[in-house]
Parts: sequence; C-alpha cells; structure tokens
Amino acid sequence: MNLAEAVKLKSILKSKFSEYTSELHRSAFVTIEKDQAPVTSNRSMEAIHADLERVRKDIRTLDRLVYEANIANTVTFEDEELALVEAIELASQLRESASTYRMFGENEKEEAQHGYGDTVLYRIAQFDPATYREKAEVLEKKAHRLSNAINAKNYSIQLTFDDSMYF
Repeated sequence: MNLAEAVKLKSILKSKFSEYTSELHRSAFVTIEKDQAPVTSNRSMEAIHADLERVRKDIRTLDRLVYEANIANTVTFEDEELALVEAIELASQLRESASTYRMFGENEKEEAQHGYGDTVLYRIAQFDPATYREKAEVLEKKAHRLSNAINAKNYSIQLTFDDSMYF
C-alpha cells in the first residue's frame, strides 16, 4: 500500500474503532421484564473485544509506518530538501500565514469609527492592505505547490501493511 492509502486507512481504522466501541456498549446490557429471557446481540462481547484489539494494533502499526515514512522521505521545496513531516508542518504554517495576511488584506487603509459627540475617530492601518492581499496570494500558491509535492510523494512511497481486512 502506498503512503497516501495508509493515511486514508488510518481514518477508516479510527471509524472502525468507534463502531466497535459503540457496539460493545450496546451489547453490554439488556433491559428485560422480570423472568423474561434476555435477547442478546448477534456477537459476543469477547468477539467485539477481539475486533477492538485487532483494530488498536493495526492503528498502532500504521501510525508507526506512517511516522517512519514521514521522517525517512523528503520533498524538494524552494531548493530545500524537507522531510515529509517538516513539509507537512510547513504547508500548515503557510496556510495559516496566508489566512492571517488575507484577513489584514480585507481591511481598509483608513476607516471612520464612531466617536464621542462631535469627535470622529479614525482607524488607520499600520500596513498596506493591498500588499497583504498580494502576500496572501503568494503564500497560498506556495502552500498548494508544497501540498502537491507531498501528495505526489505520498503516492510513490510503499508501506508494508496488510490492508485486506479493510479494502
């Protein structure tokens, strides 16, 4: 399986874990009238526990494999080799910065505010909003380029994991 599929499988495994946990709670108790035989679920609690343990182990194994791959493999971005873990964090930071710049870029350079009595107050930006809009665009494009490089790399990295139980 490639690293991109492993990331998707992690999400599936966490969903399976939630499903089995809910099933365990539903199966743990039954409510009956006095002297009536309980109607139980189709699966024993032991079987559900076994599935939970398998999924827990698979989550741990997959996490380890993904973390190892994210450390061992690199992408080139702006003439720099970055481990995938660093590249993923950098892409997040670029998006965060772009969002901040975009917010500042949406403001006016000077804006009249409500004052007191006949006094008019002005809110004056200590920066050029147009410049911040441009910086936001540049950072968003960088984040997209880096994300594309990460995604391409994720499809080229092979992990040894038996996913036949899930796919």
